[in-house]
Amino acid sequence: MQSLMLRDDQSRSPEEQPRPDRPRSDCPVLLSQRLVLRAPHIEDIDALAHLANNAAIATMVARMPHPYTAKDAADFVRRTNIGEIGKCVYAITKADNGEFLGCCAMEPNPVDDTILELGYWLGEPYWNRGYATEAAHALIDMAFRTREWVSRIDARCRVTNIASRRVIQKSGFQFQGTGMVGNLAMGGTVPVEWYRLDRKTWLSLKSWGEMR
Repeated sequence: MQSLMLRDDQSRSPEEQPRPDRPRSDCPVLLSQRLVLRAPHIEDIDALAHLANNAAIATMVARMPHPYTAKDAADFVRRTNIGEIGKCVYAITKADNGEFLGCCAMEPNPVDDTILELGYWLGEPYWNRGYATEAAHALIDMAFRTREWVSRIDARCRVTNIASRRVIQKSGFQFQGTGMVGNLAMGGTVPVEWYRLDRKTWLSLKSWGEMR
């Protein structure tokens, strides 16, 4: 259920780095039927470290180290909340009890600022329950509804990641092509599929329930 686009910004130039003092006022808390998407908290560190320390996850996202320690989790939470990682990074939590499930994000395309890139990962105990699709729909709706300048959203997944491909396709994305993307945990590049959702298609599919 992992997309390759959840990554940090260390590979970007200083001019492209987000401002460290950037407020999250443009990244509102998001609610769906079963989930609450909010900023990562210090209280998430233990659960984040436990769930992310999984090679099955790290090898499917671009820039997650493996092993993944509590120090990595604490650094991720700190850097996320001061704007050093991504644009809108969310903790995915259960609405009924606040349980931490994973993370998702939207970040600007470094070349074209009318395009956003979607990323997500879930802890393995929460796979195959529809949580990734539900979180993706909430994030996509927020992006298109609150950012009039966004024309398209991209998503990528490893060619071997059947579950992530299913989430992307159920969210209305259309296949664009293949390529290679770096993978920190594997220490090299991996083949990926690239998908795109444009605003016109999203408008025609706003009733997400029809695609489940």
